[in-house]
Amino acid sequence: MDGDLFSRAADRDPSLTPLADRMRPQTLEGFVGQAHLLGPDKFLTQAIASDRVPSLVLWGPPGTGKTTLAKILAHHTGGHFVPFSAVSGTLKGVREIIHKADDERRMYKRRTILFIDEIHRFNKAQQDALLPSAESGVITLVGATTENPSFSVIPALLSRCKVVRLDPLDPASLIQILRRALEDTDRGLGNMGLHVDEDALELIADSARGDARFALNALEAACQYALARRDATVDVACVEASAHVKSLLYDKTGEEHYNVISAFIKSMRGSDPDAALYWMFRMIEAGEDPLFVLRRMIIFASEDIGNADPHALQFVMAADAAFQRIGMPEGAFPLAQACTYLASAPKSNAQVAAISGPRRDIAAHGPLPVPNKLRNAPTKLMKQWGYGQGYRYPHDEGGYAPEETYLPDALVGRRYYLPKDVGVEARIAEHLRRLRENKAK
Repeated sequence: MDGDLFSRAADRDPSLTPLADRMRPQTLEGFVGQAHLLGPDKFLTQAIASDRVPSLVLWGPPGTGKTTLAKILAHHTGGHFVPFSAVSGTLKGVREIIHKADDERRMYKRRTILFIDEIHRFNKAQQDALLPSAESGVITLVGATTENPSFSVIPALLSRCKVVRLDPLDPASLIQILRRALEDTDRGLGNMGLHVDEDALELIADSARGDARFALNALEAACQYALARRDATVDVACVEASAHVKSLLYDKTGEEHYNVISAFIKSMRGSDPDAALYWMFRMIEAGEDPLFVLRRMIIFASEDIGNADPHALQFVMAADAAFQRIGMPEGAFPLAQACTYLASAPKSNAQVAAISGPRRDIAAHGPLPVPNKLRNAPTKLMKQWGYGQGYRYPHDEGGYAPEETYLPDALVGRRYYLPKDVGVEARIAEHLRRLRENKAK
């Protein structure tokens, strides 16, 4: 039954329950993070302490404490707390809960707090069914969602709730949570007799990107890996091995197969159409799927030519479509035509840097928040949060707003796309140079 959402975990063998679930705090004092909500003088702390919690929508990324806060409510409130899963629940189930809540209020003068996990999965009819009871006070609704409630919760229901935003946990908070798990001998890992290096904890906290569940699961995996190796110390290598053990498995056979592919690509990159033709037909004659060769040429058109000749990608896509229409043996003609065109085209690998640069910054800084001025604000609530304010519309300034920036604040000034002085890309480089000079002025 849906009301057993929290009780089921308690009935299981603790060894079968993930560490992240075992370590959920039961009180506000044990909750880590979200100081903007749970400080001594903050709204949510006072609402829980006075048992006057209004209808809420808890909005935040995974692993930030939404369900944990709901569980704390279940322990602190004087009302009847009913957990409900939007994933498995039905409209009939919602109506049954509301009917029982009405009986509770009339017969026992007790209110019902209905917690709906993943409320964004409720359809409009299910959300509509909550409106009358939430309006009249038959239920106090507490919904949890990872989705922006402006899009995932209907406006009528949203107007009856206070939206509470939870932030990703900072590394210091995650390390505090990890240490607590390592020290706890009842619910945590305190009985394992393991030492975890500080560097290993920092690696887990950094890679978790604000997700306490991810961090605790990674710690548990690393500790189990260390025990399996009869190692009393969990270090950085242990964390990396336990996190990537599956991705290390790969097929080591077929070396010559990959050697010929490498020769084919390097011949095109070196602008040698004759060698490229030789290696391409060497593969095809050996039984290689021509569609595989075409896929490699599609990649090459972007990776090694890019905007030096924007037609290269269109050309090879047309060759791919032609081959799939006519097949072999006549398909050898569009194959050869695409191969010689790519090998003869001007080359630029600017797209490689354009891909690797942002990925490095994402890995280093995580998912930086979108500046408010760049956010979409289609709803009143989002406008109240300042979404879209301060944005300069380029078309009102001659097609380019030189004082505007579009990267996250921490990355303003980064250059990822550096076009080469070849082919069409030379014109692109000159155009961008003029725009950036204008911005500098």
